[in-house]
Amino acid sequence: MQRPGPGLRRQAGAARAALRHRFWATVPARLRLLRAATVLLATALAVLLTVAGLAAHGTWDSVAERDAPRTTSAADLDLALNDMDAQVANILLSSGDAGKGRLRTPYTKAVGFYGDARREIGHDLRTLAVAAQGDRSDEKTVEHLTDDFAEYQELIGRALENDGHKGGKAAALADYRRATDLLRNELLPAATTLVTSNDAAFEAEYSSARSTLDAQLCTALALGVLLLAVLGVLQWYLARSFRRILNPGVLAATVCTLLAVILGTRMLSASSGHLRVARHDAFDSVVALSRARAIAYDANADESRYLLDPQYREHYEESFLAKSQQLYGINGATIDTYDDQLAITWRAYERDHHDLRFTGEFRRELDNITFPGEREAAEKTVRAYAVYERDDRKARALLAAGKEREAVEFCMDWKPGTSNAHFGAWMAALDQVTGINRAHFDASVREGRAAVSGLLPWAGGLLLAAVVLTGLGLRPRLAEYR
Repeated sequence: MQRPGPGLRRQAGAARAALRHRFWATVPARLRLLRAATVLLATALAVLLTVAGLAAHGTWDSVAERDAPRTTSAADLDLALNDMDAQVANILLSSGDAGKGRLRTPYTKAVGFYGDARREIGHDLRTLAVAAQGDRSDEKTVEHLTDDFAEYQELIGRALENDGHKGGKAAALADYRRATDLLRNELLPAATTLVTSNDAAFEAEYSSARSTLDAQLCTALALGVLLLAVLGVLQWYLARSFRRILNPGVLAATVCTLLAVILGTRMLSASSGHLRVARHDAFDSVVALSRARAIAYDANADESRYLLDPQYREHYEESFLAKSQQLYGINGATIDTYDDQLAITWRAYERDHHDLRFTGEFRRELDNITFPGEREAAEKTVRAYAVYERDDRKARALLAAGKEREAVEFCMDWKPGTSNAHFGAWMAALDQVTGINRAHFDASVREGRAAVSGLLPWAGGLLLAAVVLTGLGLRPRLAEYR
């Protein structure tokens, strides 16, 4: 390869000398270069914080208005489906023969709860249909759910119509069995799929947002340190070149920059922290407790089905135990040993909160205790659950003793000391611990939004002030060279 000639080398050298003279060789050139570096770094940091703040605000909007609502709507749908089927069983149990021998209070309450659950399902299906737009898998799941629910309602309508006729209980029971099979085989699995799918989508967005915030935080710190270093060099150069200790304008710019970096990194770290609290500390518990509530209603329905349908009693007893294990899992427990094993494992937990010898949704909640009052509310829920479990054994004993009417009245009535009353107390305790987590989820969303809207304008304003103050501080010094 031919080397450049002497003429070209001289031209290149002259160009380098000219650039050096313009940008570094003289005092004004160095001051202008440091000023330009200050402006560029401050602008880059301001842009980064603005982009990060807007993205964080968008994340909070998604969390509060899309991700959390569609997950809870799917969980509410699961609950409402179980509740509706349970209330149908209660209606058939308490209605008597075409009204003769009807248990009036249990029947009236069951009819009211049935209507509430039916309306809730319609609302949840509409919400999920909107949330599923753009996700073909979820769209198909909601479509199938809507079609299957229409068929389910038709079967239930026939069952209730037959039950209104004298001697129509057998026909009503046959239709109810078909409806329950449809519920178990199609509706509930689809609802569970939606809960899992929407919760997974929420988790994916959370993970992406946290990773982005962490990267932005590191970048903001790096830019902030560089900017402070440039201002420090500028202050040192001014002191050395002009025999002055400090330049007031550059000093003020340094203070503004330091405050901006503190506020900007605080905004990013606070957003990340509030997002973690909202998603894992609070919402994980909300999902676990929502599942627990849906399982509880399904177990309560199994109890009613057990009393209603002698032909399938063994099946419904096994199903009730399986749901009990989902809530408070005890290895090797049977329907006859479950209560004693529950008492033993719970006493071990009360002695040592790290000694958890059970699994299930209650274990998930007790493993995620975060907020004041949450542990006490969760423990109250398990104790209320234990009372309801003992009631179930009492109802089965009454039935085994040939006291079917007494067993039905004990399960269906709402008087103090009855199974339904204890179930209501259990659900109230479950609502309390869920409410604690929901309240902290909402608070984290509010505080996350406030961190962005409250700190971003200040950080941006301080960076702008730093640029202006740097220019004002250098202006008299540069004027000396004109």
